[in-house]
Amino acid sequence: MKRYTDISLKPYNTFGIDVRAKCMLQYDSVQELQHIISHREEMLAEPILHIGSGSNLLFLDDFPGTILFSNIRHLDIVSEDDESLTVNVGAGMVMDDFIALCVGRGWYGLENLSLIPGQVGASAVQNIGAYGVEAADHIVAVHCVSLHDGSLRVFSNAECNYSYRHSIFKEPGTRGNYAVVSVDYRLDKSFVPRLDYGGIRSALQAETPLTAQNLRDTIIDIRRQKLPDPQVLGNAGSFFMNPIIPKAQFEELRQRYPDIPSYAVDEDRIKVPAGWMIEKCGWKGRSMGNAAVHDRQALVLVNKGGATGADIVNLCEAVREAVRETFGITISPEVNFI
Repeated sequence: MKRYTDISLKPYNTFGIDVRAKCMLQYDSVQELQHIISHREEMLAEPILHIGSGSNLLFLDDFPGTILFSNIRHLDIVSEDDESLTVNVGAGMVMDDFIALCVGRGWYGLENLSLIPGQVGASAVQNIGAYGVEAADHIVAVHCVSLHDGSLRVFSNAECNYSYRHSIFKEPGTRGNYAVVSVDYRLDKSFVPRLDYGGIRSALQAETPLTAQNLRDTIIDIRRQKLPDPQVLGNAGSFFMNPIIPKAQFEELRQRYPDIPSYAVDEDRIKVPAGWMIEKCGWKGRSMGNAAVHDRQALVLVNKGGATGADIVNLCEAVREAVRETFGITISPEVNFI
């Protein structure tokens, strides 16, 4: 366990917002976290915030309490048969490192999530998704510690209430009450690629034969072409969620915008790319001070250097208002404001 006081959070959020926390505790095991919680009066300054890589956070000010950070990075096989296996992964492991390990060992299913920033614990909270695959498709269970009393709780996939970019851990009454300490992922032993999303198939045309590794490499190349490196340009990846609207509303929009892209969610609802709408509104590549909409992917807001959390919020609201006025659709941030 490591304890820090008056620590800069700039290295702990991919936006690179320069704020400080009163205290940070980094723990290496479930037992250490439970010890911290059981001695909260002497060890923790309130409020408490549990973070991972900070790839989905926007700090608006200094944090007056305690940041908890997991260094739990184990990987254990829980069960296995001829077709699949279930592994228990420490919440502090970097998600992309886990996916690379899986591909190397012949464990398949997560290739399309390659290079999404963040830790394994965050993947279960945010239900990360890309190119037709979501974390929830492979999560069996999420192991948690209560931040109130240190008790253990295991949430089944069904109990997690997963949907697009949503889980029970983001709902009132549960949000902020648990720290994810490990996640059970089910992986396949046979490679069945998911290619019908985001131009993957055309990007793979030169790859023969198709393997999980070259699919992963292609996904990484696509993401690097579209998204800025947080080490170079501060960002949190996709800032806005793609809105899901009634089919009737979509049909009305299609009369005005015949080229509007879409993805059917079910018979009555359609998902519309927020980035496409933002670009149509003329915001792609535009700046407000040190905050900007990325010039290659309008779904991404960036810190050009020295931006504050308030600068990013002001840009966010200007973009949302433009989309509301133009399309009659309210887009919502995927990023958590702290």
